[in-house]
Amino acid sequence: MGGPGDPPEGTPEGGPGGGEDEYRSVVFDESFVRAARLQEFSAQERIDDHAPAVRRRPPLRRGLSRQALILVLLIAVAFGTAIYMGVRHPYQTPASPQPVEPVRMTVIPLAPPGEVPGSADIEALYRNSPAAQYRIGAKGVPLPAYRSTAHFSEGQVVNALTVAKDYVVRSALYPEVVLGEQIRPVRVLLDPDQLDQFDQSFDHPAADGRHAPTGWLVRFDPGGVELADREIRVQGTLTATEADSSTLEVTADHTFVYALRPAGSGAQAEASLFTVRRELHFRFDHDDLRMRQAQLVVSYVQAGPLSCADDSANQLRPLLAGQTAKAGGPAGTDPYATGNATALCGSLAESAQPRV
Repeated sequence: MGGPGDPPEGTPEGGPGGGEDEYRSVVFDESFVRAARLQEFSAQERIDDHAPAVRRRPPLRRGLSRQALILVLLIAVAFGTAIYMGVRHPYQTPASPQPVEPVRMTVIPLAPPGEVPGSADIEALYRNSPAAQYRIGAKGVPLPAYRSTAHFSEGQVVNALTVAKDYVVRSALYPEVVLGEQIRPVRVLLDPDQLDQFDQSFDHPAADGRHAPTGWLVRFDPGGVELADREIRVQGTLTATEADSSTLEVTADHTFVYALRPAGSGAQAEASLFTVRRELHFRFDHDDLRMRQAQLVVSYVQAGPLSCADDSANQLRPLLAGQTAKAGGPAGTDPYATGNATALCGSLAESAQPRV
């Protein structure tokens, strides 16, 4: 039975309703016809004008679409903006980083005016000294309040302060460092351009203001003393400032107090206090901040009780409980005060020692 659109007698053989339409490939749609270059005149036109059967049509105007035109304009604007920003960008080019300078270091021994006071009661020594309120270990080296500078972000400032703090802690509060057993914890924090000076200071120490091991770190004579208390007292400050557009500077000013006794003497031996005042100046460029390393620029150290006759550049040989200095120095110097000493050897003020 045929469908609703089929003739009653069915679809003729070869008609469009049956099988493949063999003429479908030559049927042209309207757009194809409009695009033809030749157009046939109508019968009336051919009769009236005696014109040829066909005429040539003008070519179609193929302009850019609106979307393509907008895209071209956006690309042109972006390209022009990039050129403008490249020529007149608002950011200043950072200044070239300063060359790494050799560390300038000064170590000033402070000789006691008399016999070094001592006691087997270590807590009593601390309690009766200016270090009574000092904090223990790294807690005494807190980070200050910080903020960004003109050319360094807040994160970069805190990074510089943290590296400086790590240097202070490792170089003065690590027992294995202060007893001369290790130097690597300090070495790994230095800018690579300073490593030659650092290594030479320990391979060939000299009191020349450039190669004193005690300028890099606190270092006692391990054959002469031991720590009577590994909880070292410390107090001080860290400050950060921008030196120029490519350099941050950090100053660390701390006083450390160690309880010492003769090496191998045992826990019952009298202990005495030894004080080290250090002022360290660090410099950081962008590479140092990225690598978490520092350039140590200046190291200024006052330490006592010491004998002025001993070499304090290589290692510190403290005078212990009951000992006296072999030679005195100039005017008394108090390492707990904020002023700088001016002598190469000073006298340890009585106020800087515990009352026992």
